[in-house]
Amino acid sequence: MSPAKDLVALLAVSLCIITTPTFAAPTTYPLTLDNCGVSVTFEKAPERAVALGQNSAEIMLLLGLEDRMVGTAFWPTKVLPELQEANDSVKLLSVETPSLESVLAENPDFVAAQLPILMGPDSKVAKREDFERLGIGSYLAPGICAVTHDTKDAYGSRDYLWNMDYVYQEIDELSQIFDVQDRGQSLISEFKAREAALRARVGADNADLSYVFWFSSPSPADDAYLGGKNGASGFIADLLGGHNAIDTEAEWPTVSWEGIMAANPDVIVVGESDRNRWELDRAENKIAFLNSDPAVSQLDAVKQGRIVVMQASAMNPTIRTIYGAEEVADQLAKLGLGK
Repeated sequence: MSPAKDLVALLAVSLCIITTPTFAAPTTYPLTLDNCGVSVTFEKAPERAVALGQNSAEIMLLLGLEDRMVGTAFWPTKVLPELQEANDSVKLLSVETPSLESVLAENPDFVAAQLPILMGPDSKVAKREDFERLGIGSYLAPGICAVTHDTKDAYGSRDYLWNMDYVYQEIDELSQIFDVQDRGQSLISEFKAREAALRARVGADNADLSYVFWFSSPSPADDAYLGGKNGASGFIADLLGGHNAIDTEAEWPTVSWEGIMAANPDVIVVGESDRNRWELDRAENKIAFLNSDPAVSQLDAVKQGRIVVMQASAMNPTIRTIYGAEEVADQLAKLGLGK
């Protein structure tokens, strides 16, 4: 066979591999999973699910489960554009923390939660045991279970760097619970490919850049609310070949501007949030402060124009983290850092 024909044959095989759909065995019920140290059993696929937290809701929507969702709550930002139509068909209980009464009013047979504040020992909604007593299945995002809460910090800390494997586990387990494993495995493959593509974009010019991820602040006079080194922000920095300049294991450290200036990051990532709690939730207001404050404006990252914007939700350990990393990578490339 000629070299040209060999190449055509190789391309044909590669195309076949890429386009071959993912097949997975159907769920055998009863299905029992260990979820954050709790054994949960499902006798059948849920038919009336409530998603507490944007990440839980968006994963379920990406799995095409909108026809089995009866409510969502706790949305710090708008839904992904590609999920808007599906999300419009699901009842919004609250953009903030819902009441237990509003959840139970939808007669759910399953509740998935993104955070312990939405379903946990100190939750304002309910404890897992409350749903269990009512015969309602429950599921908590596995990534949040790696956070240590026996610290003085209200949001806990992480001993090691978070990674997307927790999200892949969540997608896989939710797809098992709902018996849509083919969709789950396809979605995991897509995100793994995007993760690999981001690592391939790291160039010599942005190797080991230091980052500060500024989520928000109540006011310019207050300490900055930052993404911690071992959380999703630290993962994004690592994914792009760098590291988080804030060397603390706290999940969401509050750091003074004096502390940030001492860290002197190469890049400042400012979060854009759709909520209207504080003026500095908006990226444009953050950037205005960085450029106008007499002291902060002297940071190397500010003077060199290395300020990039990312959806603040990506600083939470969720599927949005990959989207945020792509946003940062694209802007770094425009600054001549990376590909």
